[in-house]
Amino acid sequence: MKEYKAKTHYTPAKNEEYMSDAQLAYFTQILEAWKADILSDSDRTKEHLRDDRSPTADLNDRATQEEEFSLELRTRDRERKLLRKIDNALERIARKDFGWCERCGEEIGLRRLEARPTAELCIDCKEIAERQERNFHEAH
Repeated sequence: MKEYKAKTHYTPAKNEEYMSDAQLAYFTQILEAWKADILSDSDRTKEHLRDDRSPTADLNDRATQEEEFSLELRTRDRERKLLRKIDNALERIARKDFGWCERCGEEIGLRRLEARPTAELCIDCKEIAERQERNFHEAH
């Protein structure tokens, strides 16, 4: 699955407020482009699966084909989940909540959002959440 990273860095104007309309438009463009890429890949996968269903007599070829299909379908499933995150990020933009940590309310930061446009937590809260998750899994 493709990880999306912004191709350019947003450079705020002097005294530009965090998550200004220009910044929100920038992230909307990134998220919409990422979503379009995923949907395009999904369409290509559907076509590939539909076109490549010819029966093969060789069991090894058939096993390879089935494994390729399985990998593609798992990738599409992960991308389906990612589409939900992208849509949630676009909803946060529409509500003007985008860019703010859902746990502590602090700025997530432009560079972090460029690296992971679907981020909902600032780096500090994300690290705490990951530690808690790791501790939970180690305890069970």
